[in-house]
Amino acid sequence: MVPFAGWSMPVKYTSDVAEHVAVRTTAGLFDISHMAQIAVVGPDAAAFLDHALAGRLSALAPLQSRYTMMLTPSGGIVDDLIVTNTHTTAPEGAPTDFLVVANAANAGPVVAALTERITTAQGTFDVTVADTGRALVAVQGPRAQAILGDLEAAGRLALDASAGVDLATLRYYRTAPGTFDGGAVTLSRTGYTGEDGFEISIAPERATALWKALLAVGQPHGLVLAGLASRDTLRLEAGMPLYGHELTLDTLPAQAGLGRVVVTAKESFVGREATLAGPTADAPVLVGLALPGRRAGRAGYAVVTPDGEPAGTVTSGVLSPTLGHPIAMAYVAPHLAAIGTALAVDVRGTAITGEVVALPFYRRSEES
Repeated sequence: MVPFAGWSMPVKYTSDVAEHVAVRTTAGLFDISHMAQIAVVGPDAAAFLDHALAGRLSALAPLQSRYTMMLTPSGGIVDDLIVTNTHTTAPEGAPTDFLVVANAANAGPVVAALTERITTAQGTFDVTVADTGRALVAVQGPRAQAILGDLEAAGRLALDASAGVDLATLRYYRTAPGTFDGGAVTLSRTGYTGEDGFEISIAPERATALWKALLAVGQPHGLVLAGLASRDTLRLEAGMPLYGHELTLDTLPAQAGLGRVVVTAKESFVGREATLAGPTADAPVLVGLALPGRRAGRAGYAVVTPDGEPAGTVTSGVLSPTLGHPIAMAYVAPHLAAIGTALAVDVRGTAITGEVVALPFYRRSEES
């Protein structure tokens, strides 16, 4: 157990590699209650989020989620977020109820920035912002749907019929309200592992019962408890950025290959002008690196050219349990970012030469 953003979190329960492999082959159970779940509610909620965040959240269909970002006025990234339109059916006017999920370390800054952005030079949005304090549990892996299906068959989990979906037809980045043992839950087909999976939001006093129930029905499917270490290696293989590593206040989305997340067609939002201006021509860009052998580069390690000239810096690196060789994400000079470019990572004084590869490193098969 380690301190993490004010929480005590498990790094691993048994073996981080075994937990990683289980998520890729069967399923893993994660407690991600440290993630902030922020309700944004009010008549102006849709227009407010379009102003405060980089995406066009007013266009979300009922129970649809979207990956987006909060930017600073200078275009840096305050946090990457998932925003959900929590209406079950389309309201007569614009959506008025949203849920914003933020990273644990950024819960305070995101709530503070959202609250600050309610008032602009043009007026004040009619909206409220509040952290819900709900727990969040994730089941990730090829057997995730079957595990939740068994919980449903046992009469403990039920999806709200008004959502018009079941477990099999709930699409990626879609959400459905439901119940667990009669109490309200929200089930989302989302995750941070590169595998199929679900995240279940529940009142904190009922989270332990859900955890135990999932573990009981999941063990015959190979479900294991999984901690922070495997969550990190899984997301890295899937090419998913981590705030504080690939994303920072000094990073523009375009540098991280996430320019598509920013809807510059909106007339106004915080960070628009800086986004339109874009990064400077020599600003480093994010790439994937594949290395030979068994020695992995870690965050902060230097990236150099084969001739030893400085090229950039590793942001995340690991010996990939799935691929069997070291992988890393790194920011490098733009002229060195082309796929196939030979680059080396300085691993404790030894330059290990690999090459730039396309992200993600791992993509699950369509059948899984």
